[in-house]
Amino acid sequence: MTAFISALRQLALIALLLAVAVWGWLNYIPGAAEWMQRTGLPAMLGFEVTAAQAPGDGEGRQREARETPVVLAPVETGVLNDRVTAIGDALARRAVTVRAQATGRIERIAFDAGARVSKGAMIFKLEDEAERIALDQAHIAIDKAQDDLERLTRLESSGTVSELRTAEARRELRSARLQVRQAEFELSQRVVRAPIGGRIGFYEVEVGDRITAQDALTRITDRSGLLVDFRVPERIVGKLRTGMTVRLRPLAQPDRALTGHISTIDTEVDRASRTLRLRAALDNDDDTLRPGMAFEVTLSLPGERLAAVDPLAVQWSDAGAFVWAARDGKAVRVPVAIRQRDSDRVLVEGELREGEQVVIEGVQMLRPGAPLDAANEEGDGAAAAASAPRQRG
Repeated sequence: MTAFISALRQLALIALLLAVAVWGWLNYIPGAAEWMQRTGLPAMLGFEVTAAQAPGDGEGRQREARETPVVLAPVETGVLNDRVTAIGDALARRAVTVRAQATGRIERIAFDAGARVSKGAMIFKLEDEAERIALDQAHIAIDKAQDDLERLTRLESSGTVSELRTAEARRELRSARLQVRQAEFELSQRVVRAPIGGRIGFYEVEVGDRITAQDALTRITDRSGLLVDFRVPERIVGKLRTGMTVRLRPLAQPDRALTGHISTIDTEVDRASRTLRLRAALDNDDDTLRPGMAFEVTLSLPGERLAAVDPLAVQWSDAGAFVWAARDGKAVRVPVAIRQRDSDRVLVEGELREGEQVVIEGVQMLRPGAPLDAANEEGDGAAAAASAPRQRG
């Protein structure tokens, strides 16, 4: 019997403690009464959480009537920086593999590897004795055809030779002239000239080698400027234009910052990677960069204008980010989506107007509809100075 009485006492004490805890929770925790009502638990137990139990009446109403001291800051506007960074590979502005137009043995190489050459300069000379002999024979044939035509023209005037024979001599002269042109062309093919101006790479052949028209002899690159190929995501395709500025940094020279511009935009998005290929042009007048180098490419695009708030104004809940806006002297909870976070401001997307005030200090005690006592709007010099809007670039 004594044990039963002791157990009853313990249960009564536990019930009393629970009742006190629930009473304090309902009266001192914002939103507790509303949550209790939504659960339906009071109706199941046969009682109701009335306005007197909620923080809206009695002592709770007196606390609500007191304004919450806060510090406000205005909503500004900022431009969203849509910045894309990629790794690109450098190409020469122009690069050509040099090949001969004829088969033969190399007799002379005019430049050393690495030398700068102008367009049209002779690089290789092939043996050309046979071509020179053919050209001399063509000249002899043209001289003979010219003499024959002159002789027949004189005889024609005396009626000794027919006009048909004279016309045939004129055709032979034209044929001889074509033979000279053919011989000159074949002789010119014994010289390999630079198709572009630039730097000569390593030679793949030496003097005395016999080459064909398919053999690669060397490579000439014009590296006075470089082209950097890189890829960007398809979401920014509509914002791209040729001529846009890009910042480039050679991975081998991380302290060096360079500026280029978009020269070419590909016509199709790659289906596998969902990216678009771009090409940026970069000057290399000092000849310190080389084709094949890797570059970090940064492309900044014009972004949309969004509301900018102080980082202290952004709060979090289970539903996501929000700010407390001061509207008609009361706190209004405004959900926001963070689009960009900087050191002195946060760009957000939400129902905020430029110039509207948001709470940056005193947010811990706020609840929807709570009256606000804005220290920096009541003439408090110290608070106003502390909470004055910062200058932003």
